[in-house]
Parts: sequence; C-alpha cells; structure tokens
Amino acid sequence: MAIPKDSTQVILRQAPTGFVNPNFDEPSSTFAIKQTAIPELQNGQLLVKTLLISNDPTQRGWIRSKNSNKRYYVEPTYEGEPMSSLAIAEVVESKSEKYQKGDIVNGKFFWADYIIVEEKTVINAIDKSLGFPLEFFLSVLGMTSLTALFGLTEAGGLKKYFSEKPKELIVLVSAASGATGSIVVQIAKHLLGATKVIGISGSAEKCRWVEGLGADLCVNYKDSGYQQEITKYLGDKLVNVYYDNVGGEILSFALTKMAKYGRVISCGSISSYNSSESPKITNWGEITVNSLTVSGFLVTDYISRFPEGIDILSKAVKEGKIKTEGAYHVETLTGDSIEEKLEKIPKIWNQLFTGDKPNGKLITKVA
Repeated sequence: MAIPKDSTQVILRQAPTGFVNPNFDEPSSTFAIKQTAIPELQNGQLLVKTLLISNDPTQRGWIRSKNSNKRYYVEPTYEGEPMSSLAIAEVVESKSEKYQKGDIVNGKFFWADYIIVEEKTVINAIDKSLGFPLEFFLSVLGMTSLTALFGLTEAGGLKKYFSEKPKELIVLVSAASGATGSIVVQIAKHLLGATKVIGISGSAEKCRWVEGLGADLCVNYKDSGYQQEITKYLGDKLVNVYYDNVGGEILSFALTKMAKYGRVISCGSISSYNSSESPKITNWGEITVNSLTVSGFLVTDYISRFPEGIDILSKAVKEGKIKTEGAYHVETLTGDSIEEKLEKIPKIWNQLFTGDKPNGKLITKVA
C-alpha cells in the first residue's frame, strides 16, 4: 500500500446549541471537510487507515464551543478540530515498539480516512486468533458491551450473582434496544440470573426484539400508558436495579418503582443531550425515603479490567447467552470521492438522536 500524503477529515465547524445539522455547506452546518498534509512519523506514532467507526450518543457531549465551561470526562472537540469516535483501524506505517504494520487496532480516532495517532491513544491490538468479525469488537465485545457489564456488576453491585444466583432480582433498563441497553438485558437475564428484566424502548417493533433477547417485558415509552403497563406488570413487586440510559421523565418514573435499598445505575441521559436545558428529575425525594444508591460511572474507570471483561463477553457469545444476530447494523460509506464518502458520517451518527437508528450497535464502515 502506498503511503498517502494527505488526510481527509470531518471537523467541527460550529458547535450547535440543540440538534446538530449533519448536512454540509449550509449556514448552520455543524461539520465541514478538511484536508491536511500527513507529516513524517515520529517515534511512538502510527499512521492508521480507518476501517470501522463506532456511533455513540456520548459523542454529542464532546462537541464544544471555545467559551464552554461545561465539565466532561474526556477532552472536548472544539470548533475547527477533527471530530472523534471510537474506531477500528489498520496500521499502515509504524514507529512504535508496541504496534506493527498490519496490526488491527482500536482506540479513539478521528472521523477521517488516514490519521497519525500516538500509540498511547490505542486501546489495544485486536486478537485476530479469536476468529470474530471486526464488527464484534465495536458491538458485542466492544466498549458499549463493557459498559453494560461493568455498569451492572460494579456500579450496580451485581458481581456476586455470577456465582450466587439471586432469589429475586428485578432489573429495569431504558433504551433497551440500544447498543448498551440490549447487552444489559442479556447479561442481567442470562449471566446474572435476574428473575425479571423489564425494558423500555421506542417502538413496538423494538420492544418485540428486546423481548427476543430475554426481557420478560418491554414497553414503548411513546405509548401514553407505558408507565401503567410497567406498574401493572410489577404488581406488588418493585425494581431492585434500574440501568438508566436516558434520564429525564423516564428516570423520574423509575425512581417511584424502586425497592428499598435499590440501586440506580447512571450510564447516560440521551434525553437531554441536544437540549440547552438541564434534565428535570421530579422524584429525587424517592432516593432519600427509600435509601437508594445512585451510582454514576465511566467504563474507562475499569480499563485495567477490560481483558477480564472481554473474556466474560467472549464466553457468553460462544455459549449463545449474548446474541450476535441483529446485535449490530453496519452502514457502508459510498461515493465517488473520499470527501463525498466522509460527508455521510455525521448523517449516520445523527440517527442516534432522530429515532431512525436500527436495533443494537450502529457502525459505520469507512473502508
């Protein structure tokens, strides 16, 4: 492969205050295309070719204007800088002692065709000997699945149930058809032995899919009676663990259904990612009166344990406890030029916020 001279990148043109505009060459366009020369590699650097891009709601929180003082857990993407995501790439050239030409690596990379990265930004090289498709490492074996695993076992305090099956454990999860939520359903039911798993999703079709993964019930939050449906199903029971991916109204409702000493796992709040207003939680008093534990966490808190997590997930996949069919959806970039191809990346990512997203993990195939 000839070493490319230029990198074509999608950059943040202007940080929106609400929903992004994924179209290009419009006054309100969020993104733009930029070409930049690829410099000579320095020690500890890699030139990589982007293969697959992960689409995640958390990327919305990375977008900032220069005068933003909002706190976040990663360095923001400021206006004029390339947009990033978790991705899988092939090493084209290397001046690293850890990674060699031909290695397939994953890490936080730019929305681009080729980029130079520091070896420290690489999470690891993918073990090809496992025999799994590359897409698995962004889905059933990827960061969102590790988020589901460590969220339940660590933030949710359920690790003991790998060996000690619960007499009664009711788990509620929002965004249950998403990349993280769908794995939460399966880990809770098939690995941890939850007696009941209840999902909340955004359509009747998605709910049936979630029930096919093992949920005992999944309700459509767009139906006006979804809260009554959950209440009726629970009867005189209450929820022991709520895995929250959305915040807002659904979190407020879930708090009223928590058992004494229950645990709320705060993973995300997608309901407010495109709003300038803070999400309103109307039942915060439930935390006090029911002695609830609310645990926020980042999957990177457990980065030293990723190999352990991958082992658990790999075994579950091989045993059929985590389904791979329908677990991810791949959209391939097409176009007559690299610019035309890359301009499709924001449109694919934006499906996460418009209700058009397929079930499971949404992956963009660049090359």
